[in-house]
Amino acid sequence: MLSYARQYILAILLLVTMLLAPAVAVASVTDEVKSVVDRVVSIVSDTEMKKPKNEGKRRAALDKAIASIFDYDEMAKLSLGVHWRDRSAAERKEFVRLFKTLLENSYADKIESYNNEKISYLKENVEGDTAEVKSKIVTAKREEFTLDYRLKKEGGKWMVCDVVIEGVSLVANYRSQFNRIVRSQGYDALVKKLKDKSAEIKGV
Repeated sequence: MLSYARQYILAILLLVTMLLAPAVAVASVTDEVKSVVDRVVSIVSDTEMKKPKNEGKRRAALDKAIASIFDYDEMAKLSLGVHWRDRSAAERKEFVRLFKTLLENSYADKIESYNNEKISYLKENVEGDTAEVKSKIVTAKREEFTLDYRLKKEGGKWMVCDVVIEGVSLVANYRSQFNRIVRSQGYDALVKKLKDKSAEIKGV
C-alpha cells in the first residue's frame, strides 16, 4: 500500500492536473487570432524577408498564414449575399477564388506597410459557435484604430468570417458594392470587374 504521505502527494498532483488541463488544452479565441497576427507581424518584420528578391516568398508566407484563419468561402458567400443562392457550384467556386485574390492583392501592401504599430487585444465575446475579438492598433503618432474580428467555429476551429475596421464591416461593404453591380449590370459584369481589378492590382 502507498503511504499516507505518498497518497496525499498523488492526490494533490491529480487535482492540479485536473485544474490545469482545461486551461492548457483550450486556447481562447483571442489566443488563436493573436497567434496568426503574431506570425504575420514576424513575416513582415523579418529583414531578410523584406528584401526585393524575397517578395514572392514573403507573399506566399503571408498568404499561408492568413489563410490558416480566414474563411474565404464564408466571406465570399456573405459578400455576395442573396445572389449566392442563384449561382451554380462552378460559379461559386470561381467567385470564391476571385474574392480571395481580391482580398490578398488589395491588402497585401497594407499589411506589408506595418511599422511596429502596437496591437492591443481588448476583449472577446463568444456566443455558441460565433465570436468577436476586439483589438486596437496604435501608431507611432499615437493615432488609434479599432480592428475587430468576427469568427465562426468550423470543424472545431475558429475561422474569421468578417473584419470590422473603425466600425465598418468588410463583408457588408463588399456586399453593398456587389449587390449594386449585380442588380444594375448582372452577375457576369461583377465577375468581369473582379477579374479586371485583380489584373490592375497585379499590374498585368
